[in-house]
Formats: sequence, structure tokens, C-alpha cells
Amino acid sequence: MERTYGSDKNGLICGYRFQAGTPGAPMDLDRALEWLRSGEAHDAAGFVWLHFNLGDAAAEDWIKQNLDVVPEFFEALREGSRSTRIEDAHDTLVAVVNDVAYEFAFDPSEIETLWVSVGPRMAISARIHPLRSIDRLRQAVKEGCCFSSSVAFLNHLMHDQGDVLVRIVRAATVQVDAIEDGLLAGRLQRKRVDLGKLRRVMVRLQRLLAPEPGALFRLLRLPPPWMTAHDLEELRQATEEFTLVIRDLSELQERIKLLQEEIAAQLGEQTSRSVFTLTVVTVLALPINIVAGLLGMNVGGIPLAQDPHGFHVIVGIIVVFTILAGWIAFRKRE
Repeated sequence: MERTYGSDKNGLICGYRFQAGTPGAPMDLDRALEWLRSGEAHDAAGFVWLHFNLGDAAAEDWIKQNLDVVPEFFEALREGSRSTRIEDAHDTLVAVVNDVAYEFAFDPSEIETLWVSVGPRMAISARIHPLRSIDRLRQAVKEGCCFSSSVAFLNHLMHDQGDVLVRIVRAATVQVDAIEDGLLAGRLQRKRVDLGKLRRVMVRLQRLLAPEPGALFRLLRLPPPWMTAHDLEELRQATEEFTLVIRDLSELQERIKLLQEEIAAQLGEQTSRSVFTLTVVTVLALPINIVAGLLGMNVGGIPLAQDPHGFHVIVGIIVVFTILAGWIAFRKRE
């Protein structure tokens, strides 16, 4: 899981400086500011990545006061809509990336957001809760992953996010398979609850991810001038990956919907059978209840009261009416 770098000054989780062909070198805020403000940042190839924890109240204010970040980045932080997108804001890429919490357990509330600002010499990322994609990216950097540009860094993040979502879809598919097998075996148990939970997660993931391909296509048509052709091709591949993920999400939602309808139909049949059984029992008990009620009245003139075979006659009458009532009930059922 994500850990802070150093003393977590001003909400910094980690900082790295990348140069072409070399792994990222850890860097704190003071050294990052010194490099960004020096002539080296403009003359030499490379960029700085700073990752912040927005749970720290000082993080956003520090970014505003010390870093050259476009206003659109802070507007994205305050927006109620968190649909995934990448936009060009004054030749700076501002990305809103939806990801899952590190300890994701197929709960819709565990879908979180990562905000990213990418320029030619600086990449800023910020989040509130730990996320899987950014954790994978940090691990890759620690293992010596190299980035030729800040857009290559963004592309790697997008690919990691796509991998995480693919894993989620696969895990959800396994759960749906298990539920379907249980349904075929006649073991419903809590399957409706599980399917409803999965469907809510898939719907929310699709709703948050669906705008992304369109935003990427718009960016590909009018990219910032400092982006290379290779970076554009990588973004195009990321677009295709997310399109496939969204298609898989749609197919899985449709499959879950069909299973829910099948379960609802089976429950309806079970309810119908239960109601029919109760109806038959009520109908069969109706003649004896009526006769017992009539003969139990303390009034004169009760028939067969003095007949030595009266009991057998009454039982015979009850049996005949019970058989007749049962025949009528089963006939209507058929």
C-alpha cells in the first residue's frame, strides 16, 4: 500500500525526477522546486513527478502557491462530476482518472478519483484515498521503470488503470459464473443480493469510464505542441483498451441482468407453488370445518344425533365433499 515519502511535508507522498533512459530518482519538495526553477529544467530533457495526498489540508494550498499548475486542475478537484477524462488546458494535460481503492471488495463506495496535471517538465498527481493503479505505478518506479517523457508517465498510469479494471471484470465474471452454477444446481441462497451488488459496481464503473474514449479522441485530434508522435500513439492504444473494457462491462451487466430475471422467475414459481399448496390445504380442510361448526352448535334438531351410525354417515359426507373440493382445486391448477 502507498506509504509517504520522508516526513510527508505539505501532503507529499512521493517525488521523483526522471531523465531519458534512467530510473526515477527520489526527490523532496525543496529539491523539486529548485530543479523546476533552475535553467536545467528548461534545457535538459526530463520531468518531475510529485504525488500528493489531498487528505492533508496543506497540500492544495501548497500546490497553488509554489507550482505552476493551470486553474483547470483545481476546478476539477472541486467539480461534483468525476467522469474520467483527459483535457488540454493551455497546453497542459489535466486528467481525472477513476480507480478503485486499494482494498477493493466490489463495493460501489470504493471507487475513488485521482487528479493528474501533466506538462512537459512536471507531472502532478493527487488523491484522497490510496488507489491500486497509482500504487502499481509507484512500484514500477521503485523497480527501475524509465519514462522518456511526462506523457509516457501518464500513458503508463492509464495502462495500469486498464489492467486493474480488467482484473476487476475477470473477478466479477468468476463470481457470476459461481452464482450461475449455484442457480443451475438449485441453490439460490443470497445470490440476488450478490448479483445486485455486482451490477451496481459495474454500472458505476461504466458510468465513470464511458466519457473517457471521447475525451481522448478529442485530445488526439488537437494535442499540445510538445507531445511527440510516439506519445500520441500510446494514448491511442490506451483509448482502445478502455473501449474494450467498457464493452466487457456492458456484456457482463447484460449477463447479470439475465441471471437476475431468471432468479426472479424461479422465486415467482416457488411462491406460486407455495400459495397453491396453502390453497389446497385450505380447500381440503373447508368441508370438515363447516360440518364441525354446524354439528358443534348447542341447539336442538341436530340430524343423526340419535342414529347409531350417524358418525359414519357424517364422516362419509365429509370425505365425499373433501374429494370433490380437491378435484376442483387440482383441475383449476391444471
